[in-house]
Amino acid sequence: MAIKVLVVEDSPTMRQLIAFALKPLKDCEIVEARDGLDGLKKINEQMFNIALIDINMPLMDGLKLVRIIKEDPRNRQIPVVIISTEGGEAVKEKAMALGVNAYITKPIKAANVLQTVRSLVGSASA
Repeated sequence: MAIKVLVVEDSPTMRQLIAFALKPLKDCEIVEARDGLDGLKKINEQMFNIALIDINMPLMDGLKLVRIIKEDPRNRQIPVVIISTEGGEAVKEKAMALGVNAYITKPIKAANVLQTVRSLVGSASA
């Protein structure tokens, strides 16, 4: 079963690092979005198995994007992972209250990203 991953991150380097971390997944298609608005456009056009979203981005931040995703009946079941430099408990709690499934603080470890995605999309992608 192929899995489709949406990576919403304004840093091209960070998008590359996340894509590299997910390389071990079989049949994994990664769709990149450069900010929250771009991510919203893509999530409304395509179906995804999981979304990895940064918080601090121009145009629309990650928490607003998560709120919109989780309020949409078509998309609310999509697991969401926040990947952010924001490591404070208040931000994490706010993200979790919005329905985020996991929270990874930068700098990322590839193994941690891979393990988190595998645990949320199931062993079919292992």
